[in-house]
Amino acid sequence: MARKFFVGGNWKCNGTTEELKKIVTVLNEGQVPSSDVVEVVVSPPFVYLPLVKCLLRPDFHVVAQNCWVKKGGAFTGEVSAEMLINLGIPWVIIGHSERRLILNESNEFVGDKAAYALAQGLKVIACVGETLEQREAGSIMDVVAAQTKAIAGIYFTATHKTLCAVIMDSCICCYYFSISCIRNHDPCIVFENS
Repeated sequence: MARKFFVGGNWKCNGTTEELKKIVTVLNEGQVPSSDVVEVVVSPPFVYLPLVKCLLRPDFHVVAQNCWVKKGGAFTGEVSAEMLINLGIPWVIIGHSERRLILNESNEFVGDKAAYALAQGLKVIACVGETLEQREAGSIMDVVAAQTKAIAGIYFTATHKTLCAVIMDSCICCYYFSISCIRNHDPCIVFENS
């Protein structure tokens, strides 16, 4: 089976309605191989998910930038996996570096979020990577292994399936983003399901 490419853009906390409409127009006019060759996803801020989903061409997908670790409730500002499914959003980003560093999301918390999102039927883009300090200390492999183990281990425990089966089912992609590479505009390695 040939490898299917996965191309995505995270718009982070940027854009106005008019700016996003212009970006979507450019994307819609783009010449891209068929969806059996490449899957294209975009991740606008939460408030723009319905707008972008409505305007974006049907062979591209909209991705949420995060979701809560369990079913909804009294969690101000959070968005549940169930809400994303209700909107028809098939993918969610879990464990991005800003959430790990600024909001102190632990490896275990990220693993719990990934497991819950997968259990609800979402596909997960799991982010892993080291800080500049961790890179300079030579602990890249330890950091990334611990982050990956938390995602794989909790999913395994929650569903009694192997991570290999999850990857083969195309339910999870794992992206490695070195924070030091992003800050220094160096190329980064990307791992994806094959």
